[in-house]
Amino acid sequence: MQPLQKAQKPEAERREIEKREAFFHLPGLFEFYDFYKVFLPVYYSHRDWFYDWCRIGSIYGAPGDCIWGGGRVGYGDNDPEEVKALLDRYQIPACLTFSNSLLKPEHLSDRRCNRLLSMFDPVGVIIYSDLLLDYIHSRYPEDYFVSSTTKVIRDFSAFKAELDRPDFRYVVPDFRLNKRMDDLAALTQAEKDITEFLVNECCWFACPDRKACYRAVSAKALGIDGDSRYDHLCPSPDAAEGYVFSKAMQNPGFISLADIQNVYLPMGFSQFKIEGRGLGSALILEFLLYYMTKPEYQLNVREKIYLTNELDLF
Repeated sequence: MQPLQKAQKPEAERREIEKREAFFHLPGLFEFYDFYKVFLPVYYSHRDWFYDWCRIGSIYGAPGDCIWGGGRVGYGDNDPEEVKALLDRYQIPACLTFSNSLLKPEHLSDRRCNRLLSMFDPVGVIIYSDLLLDYIHSRYPEDYFVSSTTKVIRDFSAFKAELDRPDFRYVVPDFRLNKRMDDLAALTQAEKDITEFLVNECCWFACPDRKACYRAVSAKALGIDGDSRYDHLCPSPDAAEGYVFSKAMQNPGFISLADIQNVYLPMGFSQFKIEGRGLGSALILEFLLYYMTKPEYQLNVREKIYLTNELDLF
């Protein structure tokens, strides 16, 4: 795997590159509503504390009782109307994580999930199932779709084929394609515009069972119990540690702040996804400090968040 190198550009092109913005797609639409209720006022009232080249592209997630959910087991139980009102206040797009890989026609009539679509319409939908994609598109033609990383697209030609499908506004490849720099550089600008990188994955880079892991989550969301086909035990040698940000930074697929600034933005990429739906809000704050906050103001942001009486960070 070749190391990342800072892109060298002519002066005029360099000035054009400096105008580019990075859009971060943040986790926990329902899971971390209480956190975002505190963080977003800080972000928008103190924009000078944050990099002027970064923006919030969306906040994604699904409630805990959502059978179309996938990727991570949701646990958010906040009122969807309050969640929507918060995002509307700051004009931030919502993205529903409907990436269950085991859906059948009988699941499409679920009242809870259909109500969410109706309430948030138009909305982004992170999706795995073509069955669900066709169903949503026929009823909510203004919604847009994000091809989910739960498809575990590791073959670059398969990833490119996914980019070339007209169904998706964004495609999230498996994080193990993040450093395929020659292949990424060869994409057209239109393909780069819809590539959304998962930047902070902590999963074992050599994991052979990532797809099986996602299937197990899908089965749990559907309430499938006792079916050995969906049993999964994480094979990672560090599985017992859980998510550790410092360990994620050592992952070969990790995309650092410097990588975004010096490599991916100059190459023409602009969409970056931060994972963390199954983590605590204190760790979500650390992600936002690292990726979006100027170092000299990180303490200011921490103080604003930590000193509030409305939020339990742990």
